Amino acid sequence: MSHATERIPVVVGVGDVVSGSAGTSADPVEPLDLVLRAVEAAIADTGVSTLTAHIDAIHAVRTTSWNYEDLPALVADRLGVEASRRSTSSIGGHHPARLMDQVGHDIAEGLTTAALVIGSETQASVRALTKSGTNPADIGWRTAPGGPPTFSPDDLGSAEMQRAAILAPVQIYPLFDTARAHRLGVRPTESLRASAELYSRFSSVAAQHPVAWSPVERTPDSISTVDSTNRAVSDCYPLAMNAMPFVDQAAAVLVCSLAAARDAGVPDDRIVYLWGGAGASDTPDLLARSTFDHSPALREAVRTTLSAAGVTGADLTVVDAYSCFPVVPMLLIDELGLSPDSTPTVLGGHSFFGGPLSSYSLHAVAESTRLLRTARGSGSPAVAMVHANGGYLTHQHTILLSTAAHEDGYIGNPDAVALSTDPVSVVHGYDGSAVIETATVMFGRDGAPDQALIVARTPAGERVAGHAGADVAAALHAATTESDTSVVGLEIDVIDHDGTLTVTMNRTDKDVPL
Repeated sequence: MSHATERIPVVVGVGDVVSGSAGTSADPVEPLDLVLRAVEAAIADTGVSTLTAHIDAIHAVRTTSWNYEDLPALVADRLGVEASRRSTSSIGGHHPARLMDQVGHDIAEGLTTAALVIGSETQASVRALTKSGTNPADIGWRTAPGGPPTFSPDDLGSAEMQRAAILAPVQIYPLFDTARAHRLGVRPTESLRASAELYSRFSSVAAQHPVAWSPVERTPDSISTVDSTNRAVSDCYPLAMNAMPFVDQAAAVLVCSLAAARDAGVPDDRIVYLWGGAGASDTPDLLARSTFDHSPALREAVRTTLSAAGVTGADLTVVDAYSCFPVVPMLLIDELGLSPDSTPTVLGGHSFFGGPLSSYSLHAVAESTRLLRTARGSGSPAVAMVHANGGYLTHQHTILLSTAAHEDGYIGNPDAVALSTDPVSVVHGYDGSAVIETATVMFGRDGAPDQALIVARTPAGERVAGHAGADVAAALHAATTESDTSVVGLEIDVIDHDGTLTVTMNRTDKDVPL
């Protein structure tokens, strides 16, 4: 075995676990305890007992439901290994793929022999304890330091986003959906139907997954129709198309060098090759980006990953798209050139498999590994892509796994490329005409339009962004539904009052102040 071959990174063990399910309560479980179950499953999945002693690195996707100063150290202590290379990511759904790439790089460089990548969320347990008035620390959860995690300023949105009150994922992803649909010439009802059909297919996958939080197959109509159990959240997405973060799920992936796997006697049918991938990041300031109709960072990550491997979207046997909202897998479908009728998930998406916050895509790595193992012997090597998304389509990372080693060994790069574009300026106090670039309507619990979020361009090309109240929301919603036409491109007169917008829609010539 050559020096380079010895250091080829391979996945040899995967484990993922769930405690409880949608509508079924379970005893509250601490994230550490749940991830230890996943680690135990991953080690058992290798088929050998000797690899544990060689684990010299543990990398954790940050847990959001409970705060740990050093989760990898707690896991290392439980396993009885030193694991001198340890890290915990920041919050972000891209980190599972990035950490897998980092581990692949470290193994290829001879810095690591065997590594665990772990992730765990028990937000369902935290929610249940909070509702009962119980402090998790009082029932024995570790307080090192415990409690909720701290957030970086980027996690809370830019100053411009805060001024415009465009901050939450349920607000932001519909803005991308609206812009993408308009770019493709898709009417609002057609876009909603496409999202519902996609998520119906996703639910079919979740219904077969033993770790899914909501393993129930749903029809497109049950997903798109607003009713008492599926309330309107935004004009693009009723509740069934929104991520479900209140889950108790954990995953662990064990990666080592090919030499270590061979020395430990890992059976060939357990070994899946980690080719590597690429990442890209857009500016965290959503309102400074060049466009809402696609994701430049996603495009860069996908194209770089495929180019480095010398493959195309058509060569992929397995694809898992991050899927907090339908627009994200749809954008990946666009970039890979897949059929609109494809089902790019191995899990079932955040709405049905469950959305364990930043660690979702680690579950996708685990399941993709299992699927590749079963794809052996089908002729040419099978290749899987796992796509991971962080922020608001801000951080993108994709990795490739395969049943065979790449001819160049590890071909990835864990360091994301920061995209450089001229930021679009946001004008304050604007009073004049503008054209809607994208917009969405948010609904209250009563099912009525409650708030409009509008991003528009002035004749000079500057942006006006902000929020307006129920009257404007109702008027925008009517403008969309009455003619089944996107509001993108609609000319308005707007007055900006520190992010609160007074809007006149020239279509009706009716001034509708907040």
